[in-house]
Amino acid sequence: MSNGLAGVRMSRRRWLVAAAASWGLGAAAPAWGAPDAGMLAAMLATIDDRTTNSGDWQSAAYIERKEQGKSDLVYQAAIYRRDADDKLAILFTLPAAEAGKGYLRLEGNLFFYDPTVGKWERRTERERIGGTDSNRQDFDQSRLSAEYDAAYVAEEMLGKFPVHHLKLAAKTGVDVAYPVVELWIDKASGNVLKRQDFALSLRLMRTTYYPSWQKLFSSSKKADVYFAKEVLIYDEVVKGNQTRVVIQSVVLDPLDPNIFTKAWMESKSR
Repeated sequence: MSNGLAGVRMSRRRWLVAAAASWGLGAAAPAWGAPDAGMLAAMLATIDDRTTNSGDWQSAAYIERKEQGKSDLVYQAAIYRRDADDKLAILFTLPAAEAGKGYLRLEGNLFFYDPTVGKWERRTERERIGGTDSNRQDFDQSRLSAEYDAAYVAEEMLGKFPVHHLKLAAKTGVDVAYPVVELWIDKASGNVLKRQDFALSLRLMRTTYYPSWQKLFSSSKKADVYFAKEVLIYDEVVKGNQTRVVIQSVVLDPLDPNIFTKAWMESKSR
């Protein structure tokens, strides 16, 4: 990305974030009615900005999978992100049968590596990470403003929390896991508390809750970065199946650029 284009995108993002703040992402909607398209875009941009780091990202994730009629499965994974270059690597470390398997996002494409066959395969955005109910978006930086257009549904209560309820539709030509999404955003904190993902037929596919958020100061961004400490994902097609993701640690120090290569991923299973 050229410096000029990066500057234009950064200026637009700052304007959108400022617009969201002026409207009040963490406050009730104006008395004169629902926000317009520009304000809704600003709300999504604010969510993206809060969860994106200008530098690198490394986290350790505990993933617990419950499947109807089967024993629970527990995984450990290392997550690596370089948000400025849109890169993502997920490497499974436990259990032993899954260790060395991983995913790599490069230039908008998601690849899966299985060391038992020594082969890379391209996967879609709907790929269930490690066979769980999670997918790429659950571990990656937020791209809501780039991927979706928003419509305002209502001010509601989600349990004891006043929320903004939004309905999102995927933008034309954008590859996403789910073309229709609904969000419930906490008015007080601006954090997403609930998300529902729908197929093109509008069949509800999964429901996700974000009960715990944390923030960490980023020296590269010179601002706080927010992340969901715990994520609860419920399969709405096969009732009883669910996945729990707990982010155990986050480090924002610079990463070795070789991490975001197929050669590095392959080397971890030798």
